Amino acid sequence: MAKQDRAIRTRRMILLAAAKVFEERGYQAATISEILAEAGVTKGALYFHFKSKDDLALGVLDEQDSHFVVPDRACKMQEIVDAVMLHAYRLQTNPMVRASVRLAMDQKAADLDRSGPFLRWSNVIQQLLEGAQARGELLSHITPARTADVFVGSFAGIQSMSQTISDYEDLMGRVSDLLRHLLPSVAQPSVIASLHMSGSRGAVVHEEVERLQEHDPSALAVG
Repeated sequence: MAKQDRAIRTRRMILLAAAKVFEERGYQAATISEILAEAGVTKGALYFHFKSKDDLALGVLDEQDSHFVVPDRACKMQEIVDAVMLHAYRLQTNPMVRASVRLAMDQKAADLDRSGPFLRWSNVIQQLLEGAQARGELLSHITPARTADVFVGSFAGIQSMSQTISDYEDLMGRVSDLLRHLLPSVAQPSVIASLHMSGSRGAVVHEEVERLQEHDPSALAVG
C-alpha cells in the first residue's frame, strides 16, 4: 500500500510540474527537461507514469474536470448554474485547473487532441439540461445537445477574455453576467426568478462541496 501511495504522490507531483511549465511556456515550447527539473524526479519516474509530452499534456487536460462534483438540486437549472460557477471558481483558484484550461485553449498545440474537456463539459451540461427539460424548466424550443455546446463555447470565450484582461480577477462577475444574458433564452421565466447566480455563487458552492465531501460524500453527484 505504501508503494502504491508513493506512486500516486509521484504522479501527482509530475502533473503539477507539467501544469506549471505548460501554463508558463505553452505546450509547444515546454520540454520534458523543464518538467523534470520542476518536478524534481528522475526521467525513469516520469516515463513510468507518462510515455511522452503528449501523454503529460493529456493528463493535465484530464484534470480540468477530474473529481468535479456539484450538489444535487431540486431545480436542475440551479445545478447548471452551480456547475458553471463552481468551474469558474476552480479556474480562478486552482492552478491545475487553470493550466488545463489554458492548455485546452492553446492554439499552438495543433497536434494535441484538446477536444476531451470540451466534449466532457458538453456532455455534463447536456445531461443536466435533459433533467431540466424533464421537469418542465426549459423553454419549448430547446434542444439540450445544441444548447450545451452554446454554454461550453460561451464560457470558453468569456474565460479567455477574463484571462487576457485581468488574469481571471474579474472572472466570477463575467460568468455571472454571461448566465444572466444566456438563461432567458433557455429557461422558463419562473425558473430564472428562483436562481442564485451572483458572482459569489462559485465560492458558496465550493464551500458546500468541501463540507459534503467531508461528512456525506454520497450526497454529491459526480460530473
